[in-house]
Amino acid sequence: MTNFGNGSGLTVADKYYSQYGLRARELKGSGKKIIGYLSVLGPIEILTAAGVVPFRLKGNVSEAITKGDAYMETIICPFVRNVFDAAIKGKFDFLEGMVLPHQCDSIDRTDDVWANNLQLPYWHYLNVPHVTDDPSIEFMKDILRLLIRSLEKLTGKKITDDDIAQAVKAHNENRQLMRDLYVLRKSNPPMISGTEMMKVLVAAMSLPVDESSALIKSVTEEVKARPMPANGKVPRIMLIGDQIDDVAIIDAIEGAGAHLVMDDLSIGSKMYWTDVDATPDPIQGIAERYLRKLKIPTTFVGDGNTYQENLEARFGHMKQFIKEFKVDGAILFIYKYCDPYGFDVPAMKSFIESGGTPVLYLEDEYSTSTLARVKTRIEAFLEMIA
Repeated sequence: MTNFGNGSGLTVADKYYSQYGLRARELKGSGKKIIGYLSVLGPIEILTAAGVVPFRLKGNVSEAITKGDAYMETIICPFVRNVFDAAIKGKFDFLEGMVLPHQCDSIDRTDDVWANNLQLPYWHYLNVPHVTDDPSIEFMKDILRLLIRSLEKLTGKKITDDDIAQAVKAHNENRQLMRDLYVLRKSNPPMISGTEMMKVLVAAMSLPVDESSALIKSVTEEVKARPMPANGKVPRIMLIGDQIDDVAIIDAIEGAGAHLVMDDLSIGSKMYWTDVDATPDPIQGIAERYLRKLKIPTTFVGDGNTYQENLEARFGHMKQFIKEFKVDGAILFIYKYCDPYGFDVPAMKSFIESGGTPVLYLEDEYSTSTLARVKTRIEAFLEMIA
């Protein structure tokens, strides 16, 4: 297990952020099986219960796609193309296999491209439903049981209810630790910067759950021990989007004179804000979390009597974040060709603005090549809300 000495948490996070996959490669060398997943729908509790290491795949916004476009058209999500490009170049050669969910067209319709070209020993397509009614929960439970059986074949190990319950407990504790770290962003100024927080989030998703928890604890202790900087009137920003997993856009926000104090991102608050409930059948609690508790565009949450009630069910948590973290403005950053978020943009933007919070909507590539024009728009937005 990685040793997080006193005051070393942020240094370790920076190392695992900068050398993404380093720890997974070390674990592979010691005999561990590493299973990749691509989104917040990766069933990490089941993977941990199976004794494998869940590893969330990410791309590199600073690296051009040079091989992936030979297999995927450019109308496909740039995040998916970039991650596939990294995989086909051998950057994830420590993977034993992958679990891909039924989530968006860019993932669904490229499942065969991933499977046929990576040729990993293990491959599983998780057929997650897109609605959240009771029959869908039952369907999701069956889908999770199929995953369990396939992992048992891979590992030769029976996965018991107790294994799953223990994994649920470990991941719930991990999520609570990360939420506790988020709380340190409520102060003015925040005790941890948005850039530092992103490095912790990225590093944490590359580690086994026990090491991830140790890292978060170490970072929290280190941040709490810092002297509090002086208060200042600086715009407090919330970043909303999907697979933002790099500090580039955050550096642009904070470099323009703002504090990034909260997010609604797939690797951020969406990953950590909801726990799995303890249920007699642990699969029930997992199914309910992934279908009903996660607020993502591809699982429709909303059974209200009115359209406004449905909007509250889908986006109401954002207004709560804005209130708790004293947000002055929100930046809604969407990658091109991201249909699920693209469809949500008008309703989401107007819903947030209806509460009096200004919103900057940006659509761009998963790349730093166009960052200059994004910076210009961010600077203008911050001037407007200052």
